[in-house]
This record gives sequence, structure tokens and C-alpha cells, in this order.
Amino acid sequence: MVKSINKLRPKFTTHADGSDAVLFMHELVGETDGPTIGISGSIHGNENAGSQAIVDLFRILKDLPLKGRILLLPVANPRAFAVNHRFTPIDELNLNREFPGNPKGNYTQQLAYAIAAEFLDKVDVHLDLHSGTDRPTVDYVYIWNDEPLSRAFGSKVLYRPAQGKDGTVFSGTTKSVTLDKRGIPVVVVELGGGIVDQTPYVDRTVAGLLNMLRHLGAISGDVKPNPKQVVVNEIAGIRPTQAGWLERCAPDNGELIKKGELLGRVVSPYDFSVLEEIPTPFENGIMIMQHLSRNLVESGDYGYMVGNMEGATD
Repeated sequence: MVKSINKLRPKFTTHADGSDAVLFMHELVGETDGPTIGISGSIHGNENAGSQAIVDLFRILKDLPLKGRILLLPVANPRAFAVNHRFTPIDELNLNREFPGNPKGNYTQQLAYAIAAEFLDKVDVHLDLHSGTDRPTVDYVYIWNDEPLSRAFGSKVLYRPAQGKDGTVFSGTTKSVTLDKRGIPVVVVELGGGIVDQTPYVDRTVAGLLNMLRHLGAISGDVKPNPKQVVVNEIAGIRPTQAGWLERCAPDNGELIKKGELLGRVVSPYDFSVLEEIPTPFENGIMIMQHLSRNLVESGDYGYMVGNMEGATD
């Protein structure tokens, strides 16, 4: 059994309705010493698959022998989470671009500062859970500075960003505090989302986290072997240029797609005409993110992510 479970509620400011603005954290303390492993979800408020997984993970971990400490931050951005919105609605800032924050700044900057001080600065490993927002569905894991740990999650597709390449290494993120500032192991998981049943993605997230915890020695048990995996070094994001119904043509996430094949098409809801056909950008690619249901999109909305198989490794 876990030695103790504590609810931590550090306050960082107040809300206009008089309530306290706090971080909602859960601390599970093991019977023996070990590292502190931080697990966070919903930095973006419309990416809640990770938050769902943390609920299920907590219910499992509370009855297991634990080495070290686990710090859970199930909903990093409560105000955005409550309204299913990507950004903090109070100031419309992207929390994951405001780290390390500012205790005297606007609301999101104060929230970022509190997360950095009360969570990120106190963990020895950071596992950060993202998903494909409330419409597209995503499936891959970043490799930052601990490849075996990233692989232990068990995803088929992993992404190794090119250091220094624009658009791949972001300042102002949780990663910039934990990896760039402190050098601790960091894994960012991108899994789930979309207007589809989240149960398979939540279950996979829980299984992946448990395997990572076994890999880290926090819980007992054999580490499950990795599936056949591919590591891509380039990902293209593709957005529709027309608005309308976005209809899927691509194969499943994790499957290959070749030049000349369509990712999808935009169809007018009004006269049913095809407004745009969206081809894959690479000679040989692998699907990473897409809309699995027919969704209404605006021009420039999130559409697809495709990994480039050129230069990919096992």
C-alpha cells in the first residue's frame, strides 16, 4: 500500500467570484525512498484525455506498493478545462507558452509560475499528457532526453525533434523549465482527443504510464517489451484552407500514407461541392493526427499531422 496520500492545494491568486485560485495536486508517498515523479494533464483545457487517465491511474496506484513519490497534477489549467477551451479564458493566453511565469503578471503567467514553483521544481521526472484537442485525434510520443523512458510508454510512433529547428523546440513550455533549466527526464505524450470514444486512448495512457513507472522502478513488475516502433525526425502540420465539412480519407493513425493519397477533403455543407482536396506532403509518410469523424472546420483549423518516413529509424 502507499504510505500516505495527501491533497495539496497551493493558492496563487484569487478569482473575481471570491474563490481561491489553487493548484489541485495529489501526492502519493511510498514506503521507501525514491524519485519524485510528476504527471500532469490538461495544460490545454480542451485536451482532457490525460486528465481522465490520471483519475484511473490514481485508483490503481493508491493500492500498490510505491517507491519514492508521485505528484499528480490532473488539471493544470482548471479555468480552460471547465469550458473545454484551449487557452485560459480570463486572458486568452496559451499556458504552455508562458513558463516559467511571473508571480506579478496576468492570470496565466501567475498560474505558470505556480506550476513551476509548486510542481515542476519539485519533481525528478516529468510525464506530461496532451491530446488532439476536442476534434482531431493524435497518437505519438516525443523523445526529448530519455529515449528508453519515451519508448516505454508503448506508442508505435515517436518523434525526435531537431534541436534548434524552428517550431520544434519551444521556449515558455513546461519542457523549458524541467528539461532546459533542470535537466531532468521529460516525456511528452500526445494521445487521444476528437469526437470519438476516448476509452481506448485513456486505457492505453494508463497502461503506458504504469509501464513507465515500472521502468523507473517506482512500482514493481516486469517492464512490458516495446511494440515495433518507428522514430520520425520531421512532422508536417497541414491545415485546410477552406471551411466546411472535413471528411477523412487517410488511413488510421500509425499507418503509412504515400504521395498522391488524400488526407481528406473539405465539402460545403450547403451545396455539397468539394471545396478542397488535401494531399499528403511526403513521398512516404505515417499518420500522426487527423479528424476521425466528419467535423466542421474553419479555414486554418487544425487538420492533420504526418510524419516523414525519410530518415526514420526503428
